[in-house]
Amino acid sequence: MRTIEQILRSAKTVAIVGASDKPERASNEVGEYLQSQGYRVIPINPAYAGKEIYGEKAYASLQEAADALAQSGVRIDVVDVFRKPEDVPPIAQDAIDVRAGALWMQLGIENRAAADLARAAGLDVVMNHCMLIEHSRLAQQA
Repeated sequence: MRTIEQILRSAKTVAIVGASDKPERASNEVGEYLQSQGYRVIPINPAYAGKEIYGEKAYASLQEAADALAQSGVRIDVVDVFRKPEDVPPIAQDAIDVRAGALWMQLGIENRAAADLARAAGLDVVMNHCMLIEHSRLAQQA
């Protein structure tokens, strides 16, 4: 199991499940921040499928995004979840199916069953942590 620091340092592509183009949404702030730090941020939200968020095409599902990215040799390293805790288990299964490296549940999101499922399939799991906060903490230490 990799640490938060190891996950953040090795990741290149982050899929944000529950992405939004609304500036007041945490997912928007986190996505824009991660992009500004050099990550490729892929928005996942059926309501925005085909539109652009963060200058990237939004996809209806992780599978759709993974299939499109695979054509250029890109894989999803981290699935960052901005959904209610009870919505996470199917997202964990999707993360497994697309062979993501990690399942990351944002601040305030915990689901033990989803975490156990993802860990059993070999994914690193982070619960109840914000990628923006954790990344900026690491940047300050550097």
